[in-house]
Amino acid sequence: MPRQPQPAPFDGALVINKPKGKTSHDVVDAVRHLAGFRQIGHLGTLDPLATGVLVLLLGRATRLVQFYAGRRKRYTAGFRFGFATDAYDSDGEAQGPDTSPTLDAATLERFAAERVGRFEQMPPSFSAKKVQGRPAYELARKKQPVELKPVEVELFEYRLTGIEGSIARFVIECSSGTYIRSLAHEIGQKLGCGAHLAEIERTAVGEFSLEQAISLEELAEAKEAGKFADRVIRLESLLPNFPRINVLPVIEKRVRHGSKFNISIAQLQPGRTEVPPGATTQLDGGEPKPPRLRVFGQQDKLIAIAEAVVPRTYQPVVVFEPLP
Repeated sequence: MPRQPQPAPFDGALVINKPKGKTSHDVVDAVRHLAGFRQIGHLGTLDPLATGVLVLLLGRATRLVQFYAGRRKRYTAGFRFGFATDAYDSDGEAQGPDTSPTLDAATLERFAAERVGRFEQMPPSFSAKKVQGRPAYELARKKQPVELKPVEVELFEYRLTGIEGSIARFVIECSSGTYIRSLAHEIGQKLGCGAHLAEIERTAVGEFSLEQAISLEELAEAKEAGKFADRVIRLESLLPNFPRINVLPVIEKRVRHGSKFNISIAQLQPGRTEVPPGATTQLDGGEPKPPRLRVFGQQDKLIAIAEAVVPRTYQPVVVFEPLP
């Protein structure tokens, strides 16, 4: 008989403070090594230049990735004015001499304020966007033409926080899929002096914030002390903004078979409405989504995520098998 795959020892989320110079895949590999299993994924990559919040889902929690797809993101970023680069960041090649401009705060504040809202943004040529099945950056590195299409994004906050010489720093809250590098390039074009992204830190992905984040070194120390599990946000604590319900065994059986089930308003426990410290001002960006529900059994274990089909009737969309 074929061997049954062993369940992962940890189900939940880790918030890692990604160091500069490492890829998101480097971090995932490091955590896989520390955790001792491979069932680990992330909620959106960070460029090697970037630091800050990289959210990893472990074990059965990887099945929740679809519900985090619209989470807003928050950054602090430094734009270096004076010249643009081909990659729109400091890893790219300069596209001209340094003009050493004198920056005016009022002008930068006006340009930033004009961008708040929805608009079509052109991704950088040096990006992971696919062009005929190949990442755009592969073509760009070979000096081949890259034809990308603009994507609708939304900025909820774009605020100047300070100027130091040729670097202006901003706080940005945006929809998923927004390229901060493109914002730097664009504002440099508007000023006529060129600009590129010099530094960037992601401070939040929805409810996950830098305040919760730990370094890979801290995670390694926790593993050494036998406290790796203490650093994991439990599966039952994820998606806290979704309302929840505890069901009786007869309904649990229907849920585990993927069948529709009915609830009463009295059973429903509302999700958390207040935003955690350091999180984005609202968790989701983009279009409204159908009402969703976390379904718990009598032992307070998460058994499913369900979606409303009509009021008070729900269809399971993710069902978790009980652990052996």
